[in-house]
Amino acid sequence: IRTVTYFFIFLNLSLAVFEEPAVYPLPFLVTSLIEVLCLLVFFGRLTHFAKVTLRNVFWKDTKNICIMVAILLSLTDLAIYGVLRIYNVRSIRWSRIVRPIFLINFAESRQIRRAFRSIRNTLPEITYVFLLFMFSLLMFSLMALKLFGERNLQTAEGLPYFKNYLEIVFDLYVLVTTANSPDVMMPAFDFSSWYALFFIAFVIVNTYIFMSLFLAVVYNNYKKHLKVMFGKVNCD
Repeated sequence: IRTVTYFFIFLNLSLAVFEEPAVYPLPFLVTSLIEVLCLLVFFGRLTHFAKVTLRNVFWKDTKNICIMVAILLSLTDLAIYGVLRIYNVRSIRWSRIVRPIFLINFAESRQIRRAFRSIRNTLPEITYVFLLFMFSLLMFSLMALKLFGERNLQTAEGLPYFKNYLEIVFDLYVLVTTANSPDVMMPAFDFSSWYALFFIAFVIVNTYIFMSLFLAVVYNNYKKHLKVMFGKVNCD
């Protein structure tokens, strides 16, 4: 039963690759039939679980309620999308975001729930580091606006360079990942090589210091919560 459940959960999650907009598009009828089959299997597994569980225990378990709600939402969304498609009305499958609920809430996914619970408990403790990182990013963006905003610089595409504050925040956020390096700094470097010091300082502070600190905090807190959780399991 566990193998069959995992197979259909994987199949249900994989539909995102084949549904419009898709990497490998399949006809809507094919994907909808596969999804209905998966939902029937999930409903059958839930019904089987209800047969071997006390009624009051079954209905008090929020995992079972979440699965039932996810099945109803998926079927409702599929029906609405199909009707709108018949009338050539463009719409979006909003129920895709509930599909991971099946992976987390089935009884067979106990280990996944433990990992998910550890991640959830870790999030509040990394908020302070994240807020410090965002503060640093906003301050560097403000400095970039003051340094380059009045220089009338242009990008290689001929667009204004560092004129809009929100665009600067986004460009520097991408620079933290080094995905747009060194393109984002070239207009300033061409104007004056001394402006490279600004980007060097930004990369050192945000990429090397804050990202390392962020990773360390996430890892240590996740490991701590995981140890506590497995300690409780062993005591039980």
